[in-house]
Amino acid sequence: MNVIISKIYQKNLTSIIKLKSSKNVVEILRIFFEEEIESLKKQLVIFQNEISRFQSVPLIIGQLVEKLDKNFCIIGSTTGNNYLVRIISTIDYDKLKLNSPVALHRNSNALVNFLDDEGDSGINIILPIEKPKVKYTEIGGLEKQKEEIRETIELPLINQKLYEEIGIDPPNGVLLYGPPGTGKTMLVKAIAAKTAAAFIKAVGSEFVQKYLGDGPKLVRDLFKTAKKYAPSIIFIDEIDAIATRRFDAQTGADREVQRILIEFLSQMDGFEKNLNVKIIMCTNRIDTLDPAILRPGRIDRKIEFPLPTIQEKRFMFQTLTSSMNLSREVDMEYFISKKEKLSGAVIAAICQEAGIQAIRKNRYIITQDDFLISYKLNVGFPIQIPDFYI
Repeated sequence: MNVIISKIYQKNLTSIIKLKSSKNVVEILRIFFEEEIESLKKQLVIFQNEISRFQSVPLIIGQLVEKLDKNFCIIGSTTGNNYLVRIISTIDYDKLKLNSPVALHRNSNALVNFLDDEGDSGINIILPIEKPKVKYTEIGGLEKQKEEIRETIELPLINQKLYEEIGIDPPNGVLLYGPPGTGKTMLVKAIAAKTAAAFIKAVGSEFVQKYLGDGPKLVRDLFKTAKKYAPSIIFIDEIDAIATRRFDAQTGADREVQRILIEFLSQMDGFEKNLNVKIIMCTNRIDTLDPAILRPGRIDRKIEFPLPTIQEKRFMFQTLTSSMNLSREVDMEYFISKKEKLSGAVIAAICQEAGIQAIRKNRYIITQDDFLISYKLNVGFPIQIPDFYI
């Protein structure tokens, strides 16, 4: 009896209170066991729900292709086949939308529920607070490229009425091409920071998925998301991964890449074209792109990013070294006048390595010798630039 009473003290505060106000041990035991039974009933219900959840038939996901009537519809599966299925009576027929995901019973294939559109679940949307803080003034040179991309992307989003008064359609997209490290992505970051539009970033290789049909679906989801958050900018880096010149494909992988390109082309100038969605594409190999993606209407302007001239090299060195603690003996003209062709990324690497050399020697001032060592390290083994860029 003492053991039971001690358990009452340990497990139940209500019993403790009633123990102090009553000397009837039988009453105390009755209260204790009633509360224990209630607690066990609650646990039993929880465990029964878990068991029923594990024993229930799992659902499969399909896509609504066509609505026949309130009782039947056609569903497309992930295998590529279409099925005629029954719609259960509890489904609101008016809320069913074409090409929307639905849940089907695994055994009877009956439509038991409609799902929310998850088209933008894998799309990388950069919010205004997450946009890179890059300004046009922080980019050395590229004055012509800055003007062209602002006319093509920024101005139509800010002042679309200007194009309506003139009587022309604003440009749809722009292609940035040139050798690596010439400032293509840096200029896109400045555009993203300047405009208030939603910025959607993707890489060409992301559209090549494991299963057939997933790549074109991801392209459709990309443009659907862009229209949802319009005005928006779609930035696709390394577009040559999916937009190479088409050929007679012999393998399923090559045919899938070509299907992705076809879907991409149809979305760029389809019947549901949205003037508030702008497309920026980058590539290092414009010579490999398919002619269909380069034609006007899809890509209205092609902006080349060549290797910088002497004047642009001077501007880049001045921009990069403006915040550096340089010694008076540093002569930037010595490096600017050299004959080697340098990209903007190499110039930035030279300035950064010069600072690392000063840190290595426990100095707060960067000297001419630091730049000489840095120049040799970064230009001693220059990157081979294709002939069509020189």
